[in-house]
Amino acid sequence: MLFSLVLGLLIGALAGYVAGRIMDSETSALRNIVLGVLGSFVGSLLFNLIGLRATGFVGSFIVSVVGACVCIWLGRRLFR
Repeated sequence: MLFSLVLGLLIGALAGYVAGRIMDSETSALRNIVLGVLGSFVGSLLFNLIGLRATGFVGSFIVSVVGACVCIWLGRRLFR
């Protein structure tokens, strides 16, 4: 259980980092973790709305990165 939590946080941090690089946003490691975890929820919601599902590590990672990019984009639009 602890291992899966740590692994999830590491994957979230990596997804947040990749999304930050894609969206040209320099952030801290903590913000990357939050963006990655939040991005996984947002990405899952968006992908489910259009009828797609992700399986495996790569699919989940892609969904997390897309969701984190959406979160960064929304954050920029809301907090100009």
